[in-house]
Amino acid sequence: MSRIEELIQDLCPSGVEYEAIAELITRSEKVRWDDLDQTDEFRYIDLGTVDRVTHSINDTETITKENAPSRAQQVVREGDVLFGTTRPMLKRYCIVPADYDGQVASTGFCVLRANTDRILTNFLFHLLGTATFYEYVEANERGASYPAIPDNVVKKFRIPVPPLEVQREIVRVLDKFAQLEAELEAELEAELEARRAQYDYYAGELLTIDEDVRRARIGDVATIVRGASPRPIQKFITSDPEGVPWIKIGDVPADGKYITRTAQRVTLEGAAKSRRVLPGDFVLSNSMSFGRPYVSQIEGYIHDGWLAISAFEDAFERDYLYYLLRSAPVQEEFARRAGAGTVKNLNADIVRSVVIPVPPRADQQRVVELLDRFDALVNDISIGLPAELAARRQQYEYCRDRLLMFQEAV
Repeated sequence: MSRIEELIQDLCPSGVEYEAIAELITRSEKVRWDDLDQTDEFRYIDLGTVDRVTHSINDTETITKENAPSRAQQVVREGDVLFGTTRPMLKRYCIVPADYDGQVASTGFCVLRANTDRILTNFLFHLLGTATFYEYVEANERGASYPAIPDNVVKKFRIPVPPLEVQREIVRVLDKFAQLEAELEAELEAELEARRAQYDYYAGELLTIDEDVRRARIGDVATIVRGASPRPIQKFITSDPEGVPWIKIGDVPADGKYITRTAQRVTLEGAAKSRRVLPGDFVLSNSMSFGRPYVSQIEGYIHDGWLAISAFEDAFERDYLYYLLRSAPVQEEFARRAGAGTVKNLNADIVRSVVIPVPPRADQQRVVELLDRFDALVNDISIGLPAELAARRQQYEYCRDRLLMFQEAV
């Protein structure tokens, strides 16, 4: 008999009480913008910053009362459990770590502040991943094209509340699974990093161009423009299917190439105040993921944290320009011109001014063919470790769902 089974037999042999989440949490806070100075800054947790795999917070922007997306944002505290209620089946949930205590979260999150005399934070966190919870979410979300679930409906979900000793032991076991998963993920990242270094070396060799090849400023062979943001953005975010895709950094994986969908949409009025990109255009981050190029496969609109590159087809094959923009020499030149400070700003004039080679089409096609092969090789080599990681996650999910099922007390 396991330690968990022993505790259940001793402490709750007749089953455990089930209660609505609302009965097990305390009240969270709204931001009181009127009480703040214009210089007060907050790290802003929006839906795109919560990783759906690791359930951690990544790449937050800084906001003030002047550029806040909404006047109804929420203050979060260390240990709060956030659950994304917009497109909730994407499973964007996390625990707020210590360094985000007192920061601000989007109203797209339901903030669950556990009453730790009744339920442990990590116990509640693990419950939000269970199949039973997502069956409830799927049955209660509203809206076909842009589904969401109200906060009060989330809080009505009934969960088991075993004695704290049982909760602690279950959390210990599940956290151990999560630790092993993190170690395996670190191993995967180290392996992939080595493969990427090998790839970057060969890419650098292939993109090294003879001196007699024509060179041009990027601005002379392409159109570069900055995105634009309607203010306040929250006024223009919509769940209406008539809305248009609103492209954010969280919509693309860190090592991805293409933008294929967005988490949010904006009204046509908001789009008119923004910048449109078309399928095949490049978008280039000028702050987060500094200088990283992506190729849009959708028509959408970009905020002022992006640059858009278009009208390059007379000079470049699209894939060649992609490889060239992400190459070390071009990235280093972007960084040099953007300044030596901690926060770099890659504006349109900087990108226009960078000089790049413009080899003949045949040479571009040859380089693309070779780099595509190297890229495929890197991905093929790394298949084994992601498969092992997926198997470990399935093991954790199975164990979690079994451990969090209890006989309900009569």
